[in-house]
Amino acid sequence: MAGQEFAMLTSDDLVTGEAVALDLPPAGLAIRIASGLIDLVVALVLLVVLALVFGIAATNVGGAIATIAVISVTVLVFVAFPTTIETLTRGRSLGKLATGLRTVRDDAGPISFQHALIRALIGFVEIYLFSGVPAFFSMLLSDRGKRLADHAAGTYVVRSRVGLTLAAPTPMPPHLASWAAGADVASLPTGLALGVRQFLGRARDLDPATRQAVGARLAEQVSAYVAPAPPTGTPPYDVLAAVVATRRERDLERLRREQSSRRRLTARD
Repeated sequence: MAGQEFAMLTSDDLVTGEAVALDLPPAGLAIRIASGLIDLVVALVLLVVLALVFGIAATNVGGAIATIAVISVTVLVFVAFPTTIETLTRGRSLGKLATGLRTVRDDAGPISFQHALIRALIGFVEIYLFSGVPAFFSMLLSDRGKRLADHAAGTYVVRSRVGLTLAAPTPMPPHLASWAAGADVASLPTGLALGVRQFLGRARDLDPATRQAVGARLAEQVSAYVAPAPPTGTPPYDVLAAVVATRRERDLERLRREQSSRRRLTARD
């Protein structure tokens, strides 16, 4: 069994700080259509309500004001409303909330106002002006089910209601704690870190000869990205466990610092 077999990421994997790949499967065409139909119904209802409100308010005004009212209603319903909803919910329209979908960036991160705005603007053209035909064929031809707005914004839609079970994290070998505390592991590639994490989780299921061979090969690959080198004679399994454990601890500490900074910045006097 080659060491490289453990060091693979698919294009739909979101990798956590401890090198655990969280698979975010793209939403299928059928559920995307169902989500879109819900959003379409919501948009039409909102359009009728606003049209009645603006129509009553503009009963005794001139043609220019009526034209402005029509444009305003169109922008509010088809651009401002979906952009606001997806921005506030971090990628979820009302249809996506109902069907368990979410829009994410191509790197699986949460979308921003800019992504939501681009999706709404192009979505108005491909869905409402052209009856959804460009969107349908774009999703049909894309391996991630992307419509034209997704290609332009750098996003795609995933199924967020996916069960996930993570194995218990590998503990730090006590005799390597002091070495790991001062070791530089920041340059360790994500794919290789994932390979190490997978190996450690499966090591007990491998026969001793295979476990030793794969562990030694992975330890050799990891040593090129770790400094200083581990103590001479340290078993490969222990080296790999120490690297993964210290990487996890540092990423958790970084996340705690970022969370603390956000709380300070958003705290009210």
